[in-house]
Amino acid sequence: MRIVLSCLAYVLACHVLGSAYSADARPGGPSEGAHAALLDQFLSATDMPLTSYRAFRTLEAVTRGGAMRARLTAWTSLDPDLGFQYTVVEESGSGMIRRKVLRAALEAERSLRESGEVDRGALTRANYEFAAVGEGEDGLARIDMRPKRSDTMLVQGSMLLTEDSADLVRIEGRLIKRPSMWTRRVEVVRRYARISGARVPVSMQSTAHVLIVGTSTFSMTYEYESINSEPVAGMARSSGTDVP
Repeated sequence: MRIVLSCLAYVLACHVLGSAYSADARPGGPSEGAHAALLDQFLSATDMPLTSYRAFRTLEAVTRGGAMRARLTAWTSLDPDLGFQYTVVEESGSGMIRRKVLRAALEAERSLRESGEVDRGALTRANYEFAAVGEGEDGLARIDMRPKRSDTMLVQGSMLLTEDSADLVRIEGRLIKRPSMWTRRVEVVRRYARISGARVPVSMQSTAHVLIVGTSTFSMTYEYESINSEPVAGMARSSGTDVP
């Protein structure tokens, strides 16, 4: 049980990281149709880089059919000099889930950033083959994503782009590589928004189908106080314990 939860925490951290990185700036090849043109626009876009932020996060996890659950809130920050830092504000529920999933996911995120492994999950042609497949719900363009290798950072599924600006709204699919022999399938949904000119993750949910313990769910949401050193309008929350 502890090993399974630790593996899941690592994978969840990978996908929190991957969500902040955009496509490469190389133009796509020849394509036909409006949705293929949107794909080329997305892959050739040069986005404002996310160099720093401060955000209030809420993490929740449930397993064993709801018998074990936990919740944690934390201030998190990214700084060019200090790297990724976090301070837990409040936590409740299962001590094992808090330690092995929620806190472990934040710790794994810090380790992955320090090691420079974030590009393994970037939405680039080096990592994925892309194919425009048509219109999804809410009028968004659906693009198939097929990983070029087996890697816990990569998702097989779809990304959904806005029709007017080819902006990324959501990624949904399953991990191409299982995090452990105990885990049969992990499905993820990552959502994004453009705030202060930068594309940032706003939520992440996952559902893991695990032997013995059954279905396990995890969610993380973000409330941004600042992005690239600029305050985000409408964010007013007492931090309790500050994070730089």
